[in-house]
Amino acid sequence: MVHASDASAKILLRVQARALRREAAKEAPDAANDVRVHLPRSLLTAAKVVAGYRAQGAEIDPRPLLQLFAEAGARIALPAAVSLDAPLVFRAYAAGDPLAPDAAGVPSPTDDAALLEPDLVITPLLAFDLFGGRMGQGGGHYDRTLAALRARAPVFVLGLAYARQQLARIPTEPHDQPLDAILTEKGYIEVPKDP
Repeated sequence: MVHASDASAKILLRVQARALRREAAKEAPDAANDVRVHLPRSLLTAAKVVAGYRAQGAEIDPRPLLQLFAEAGARIALPAAVSLDAPLVFRAYAAGDPLAPDAAGVPSPTDDAALLEPDLVITPLLAFDLFGGRMGQGGGHYDRTLAALRARAPVFVLGLAYARQQLARIPTEPHDQPLDAILTEKGYIEVPKDP
């Protein structure tokens, strides 16, 4: 259970993280391309269905990264919110396919696009830590979605972030879904697994 003081601290932390991300975006305008050189080849060749996202605000645009995966033979999917309190669904996407606002107002593949189950999910974030902690926007969309995906099959979760978005420790709750690795414009960080 989250206490009111904990909830207030998380709200403040999100405000600070958004400001930091905006600064990082100005300092690293080529981050979307820079991250590509740090992607491990093993991930590139292993993934069969890769889910990305449509960048909002100062988020790193994953399109150059998704293009790499597509060129390596992976199918690409984008998330769509069918309701604000349900897990996201992933629909097939290729450059030039039509997009329409989903239940959250984010441009997403239309209802007629094929539903896909990703084995690698690239997630946006406000902040991360080296323990796999991820701070999202606060709506719980990715936590619900990743929990549902992981209940069905193994899924590798890759956080896409600016290096400056790293915090010492993200406050987590039992429902928070961890990252398996983080990719930044400065490098690739694999999260250590518990023995």
